[in-house]
Amino acid sequence: PQEAVLRRLRGPGGGRLDLAAQSLSLPTCSALGRLLPGAAPFAALALGDCGLSEEGVRLLLNGLCTNTTVKSLDLKGNNLRTMGAEALGKLLRQNKSIRSLTLEWNSLGMWAEGFSFFCQGLRANNFLQHLDLRNNQINHQGAGELAMALTQNTSLQELDLRWNNIGLLGGRALLNCLHSNKTLKRLELAGNNVPGDILKAVEQALDHNQDREAILSEAQNQVNILSKEVLSLKDEKNKQFMDFVDTVDKQKEERARSEKMSAARVSQLQEALDEQYSIMNSLKTKLQMTEAALALSEQKVRTLGELLNAMKQEQNSVAECHFRELQQQKQEGADREGRLLHDLSAASEKNLLLRNQVDELERKCKVQQDQLFQLKQDLTNTTAELKLRAVEAEERLEMEKRRFKQSLEDMESLRVKEVDRVAQQMEASERSMHDRIQRLEAIRISLDEELSQVKVAALTERGRAEEELIKARSQARLEEQQRLEHLEEKLRLMTESRDEAQNCCLKQKEMAAEAQAKAKQLSLYADGLKRRLEELQQDLDRKEEKKVTELNKMKVELQEQIGHLEAERTAQDGLREKIAALERQLKALSSNHREALLDKEGEISLLMEKLRMKEAEISRMREEEAQRASFLQNAIMAYVQGSPLGTHSSRK
Repeated sequence: PQEAVLRRLRGPGGGRLDLAAQSLSLPTCSALGRLLPGAAPFAALALGDCGLSEEGVRLLLNGLCTNTTVKSLDLKGNNLRTMGAEALGKLLRQNKSIRSLTLEWNSLGMWAEGFSFFCQGLRANNFLQHLDLRNNQINHQGAGELAMALTQNTSLQELDLRWNNIGLLGGRALLNCLHSNKTLKRLELAGNNVPGDILKAVEQALDHNQDREAILSEAQNQVNILSKEVLSLKDEKNKQFMDFVDTVDKQKEERARSEKMSAARVSQLQEALDEQYSIMNSLKTKLQMTEAALALSEQKVRTLGELLNAMKQEQNSVAECHFRELQQQKQEGADREGRLLHDLSAASEKNLLLRNQVDELERKCKVQQDQLFQLKQDLTNTTAELKLRAVEAEERLEMEKRRFKQSLEDMESLRVKEVDRVAQQMEASERSMHDRIQRLEAIRISLDEELSQVKVAALTERGRAEEELIKARSQARLEEQQRLEHLEEKLRLMTESRDEAQNCCLKQKEMAAEAQAKAKQLSLYADGLKRRLEELQQDLDRKEEKKVTELNKMKVELQEQIGHLEAERTAQDGLREKIAALERQLKALSSNHREALLDKEGEISLLMEKLRMKEAEISRMREEEAQRASFLQNAIMAYVQGSPLGTHSSRK
């Protein structure tokens, strides 16, 4: 049976298993039930008119309880009864994948207990969307249980109850359940002896549900669109923010580089600020003493205000003296800076002189090399001349041999003597030339050594100067950082003391105002120091105006980007306002819809009262017709008994 089931699959994965109008035995049902748990290879299962037994249906439905792929189940025409209804209820409670269930031509409504189990499962299910219960012999009690289940079900959208026995009471129960159920869109009640007015009321309720669903779907779509737009705007904003952060990081890196370059240049003139740092340290100690005096004065303010005024006056005088001293020290620092600049210019002049000397030595080396070259040329010329003379002497000797063959021996002796003398002269000249060449080479070597020594000395002096500059820069940086940290701590302490004085002297507002003025003066003094430092840096950075202009350009670009971001923020605020307006519209629509629903419910209640009145009139008319019928029946019986046929029949 398992192989037969697999052969009947249509399509690869997610197909349809159609076993309709085939008699499935119990083993086949058990095999199929073993295949169904988990993920089956089909999405629809058709078992209509298969003549399934109660046990087979139970096995199949138990297998489907844990299935996760079957979306549609067709069990029409299988005469399901109590056990089948219970299994269906269990299936609806446990299964979370079935969306469509067809139960046409069964007998679920004949057994109240089984149908109640089925309704309990439908009440607990929140995944089923389409339910077909045509021709299931459902009466008004079953319709009431269905209505109770539908009050809590939130997923069913279509329910087909045609050709059952629901009647008036079942129709009313279903109509009442539609007041609480807002998801059901289609309810078929044809062939159930339900009055037309109830059918119209059901159609109106379903129309209300459809309208409500359409409004909610539109609102959800609008919300989704707005959320997508908001997300896209957020993404764009994040991208722009990341780009802005990248540009800021790049600008920070460029600024750090420029600051490093400027610090490297500033460090050349920071040697003159060493003495100022020592002076600032002394001033810091004095300021600490003044702060201690201020703390004591603040403690004494509570009891003696006059003493505090005197201390403040003294502190003002001390601050003025300190300011004057600082100005004098700044002037001295400026003088020292000028001296240092003069020393630097003298050192540069010395370097220029050394370079000129090196150039002169190089020129001398070139001249000596030229002299050596000329001496070599002279040697070559003399050797050539000697060779020519030797050739001429040989020619003369040959001529003399030819001419004076007789006096050959004498001439040979004379020639030998002359050759020896010439050879000695040549050797002496060669020795003198070699000596001269050696002397010139020694002079060149000594000059090279002197040049190398001069270069080494210049390099060592340059390295020493650079090391001294680096040390001075590092010391100046450390001292400046320490000084800034100390000033920041001092400012923080001053602000804390100012806050404490303000908190303690709330009643004495005038004294607190004076303390604040003093704190402002101190802050102005610190600002003046900072401004002085900035002026020094500006004086040092005159040569870096181009970089400053570039930084200004970057700042302008950053401000423009900030303006763009603010514009985008305003646009986002506008979108938020639009979203708020749309939410208000949704609230207004929901309130209007609620009012319309309340109006419709009032109309329905009026119609119900009218129906009750009509039913009362119909019952009264029926009672009158019954009375009339009883009267007629009594009259007919009396007439029959009084007639001869009645007597004849009585005799018989």
